Amino acid sequence: MAEETTLSNLDDEDTQKDKYLTFHLAGEDYGIEIQYVIEIIGIQNITDVPDMPAFIRGVINLRGKVVPIMDVRARFDIEDRAYDDRTCIIVVNIDTTEVGLVVDEVSEVADIPESQVEPAPRTNKNTELSYIQGMGKINNDVKILLDVHKLLFSGEMQELVENLEEQ
Repeated sequence: MAEETTLSNLDDEDTQKDKYLTFHLAGEDYGIEIQYVIEIIGIQNITDVPDMPAFIRGVINLRGKVVPIMDVRARFDIEDRAYDDRTCIIVVNIDTTEVGLVVDEVSEVADIPESQVEPAPRTNKNTELSYIQGMGKINNDVKILLDVHKLLFSGEMQELVENLEEQ
């Protein structure tokens, strides 16, 4: 019986391998590994929390759980824009921590095999690139693949997560 459970878990991992949820942000296409995505919800009322980093818009109540909301545009220091009916919150879970990521528009789940992922280009500006896992090629398009763990657990975001877990 234990073998069946283990095989089932391996099957789940295999079905999610090389799959990315793709989304638009400021005219560019990004992707995050589907294994971290819990759900996609429309934009909703975000409660401001004082003394937070600028990219943390506040928190939402998601079925009784307080979830911090990160605006990915602000995280990447991209110009703000008003939220509209296409704006979505991608709720991700990493190491039992849930965070909502505000993006301009969700696209699709795309298969991007490892053989189609190249390393991120090197530049002197490491802030945004530190969140980039690689560049995924699909036909003639390129998707910027984000490292969700680094996006959530670096610098000020790590402090916020630790503070929320203490409450």
